[in-house]
Formats: sequence, C-alpha cells, structure tokens
Amino acid sequence: MNEPSRKFARVWWTLLAGPLLFLAAIIGASLYFGFITRGQNAEAIPGMVAASTPYQLAVVQIWLLLILVKSMKRDGMTWKDIGWENTGGQRFSREVLIGGGLGIALGLLYVFVLSPMLARLQQIWDYVPAGELFTSLGASLVPFLIANVLFAPFVEESIYRGYGFTRLLGRFSQPAAIAITCFFFGILHWAGGF
Repeated sequence: MNEPSRKFARVWWTLLAGPLLFLAAIIGASLYFGFITRGQNAEAIPGMVAASTPYQLAVVQIWLLLILVKSMKRDGMTWKDIGWENTGGQRFSREVLIGGGLGIALGLLYVFVLSPMLARLQQIWDYVPAGELFTSLGASLVPFLIANVLFAPFVEESIYRGYGFTRLLGRFSQPAAIAITCFFFGILHWAGGF
C-alpha cells in the first residue's frame, strides 16, 4: 500500500474507532461480569453492564482522544488544522466558557429535570417499568458528566467534524464528506439506541 493510501486508511480507522471501542467496552463488561459472577446469576449481568455504562463511556472517550492525537500526529496535523484555531485568546476563552457553560447547564438539566420528568412519565403511562429507564446513571454521576459533558463534545467534534471531515475533503466532495462523517457519527451513537 502506498503512503497516501495508508494515510487515508488511517482516516477510516479513526472514524470507526468510536463504534468499535463502544462495542468492545460492552462485550468486555459483559465478559467481566459473567466471569465475576461465575455465570451463576446470568440474569443480573445485563443490569451490571448497564450500571457500568458511565464508566465505559468515560474510558472510551479517553481512548478516542488518544487515537485522535496519534492520528493527527501521524498526519502532521495540528489542532488548528481541525478547527480549534485560537484567533485571539479572548475569543477562544469566550467560546470555551460559553460552550462549557451550556454543556454543564444541559447536563444538570438532564440529571435534575429531564430524568425525573421522564421517570414520572413512565410511572403515569407505564410504557417502561418504573425506575428501569435511568438505572445506568444512578450513583455514577461523576463519570457520566466527565464522559458526556467534558469529553464527548470535544472529542467527538474533533474526530468527526474536525479530523475526519477535513481529511475526507481531500478525496470527496463536500456533500459526500458531510454524509460520510454523519454516518460514522451516527453509528457511534447507535449503541445508545434510537
């Protein structure tokens, strides 16, 4: 394989890394909980896997960040190349504060307003057994917030809209590059359900 093809193959693997790592995390957690229960309580394993989801998400987001950094380094790219340009410290700081503030506000809204509201709705309409919808959040609030409020926006935007889209534009038209990155971003989140 020649050097340009090898570099471009790295783009595909970087885009696929998220879904593959999430799948590996779910399988790994299932095997781990199956092993520690010695298969004696197989019905409890799905609940244990679900309860460990925030930890899985945090670990996968950290791995994705490391994969992104390595891919960028191999391609000779900087953060500026993928859209994290610092056009003046004041503007960049303002954008980070606004984005971080909104992310934290949405995370808190989810935990303290939306989650209880949905739990109440499930008690009223009983479309899902009461208390079953949000079992994975439970006492794992800190890793959940780290994974979904701090890491996910930065890492996922950097991989899909920054690195992947930028690299795909070298080979595909803009609409095709958008469609491809949207597809991979979508399958990254497919594990969370529709």
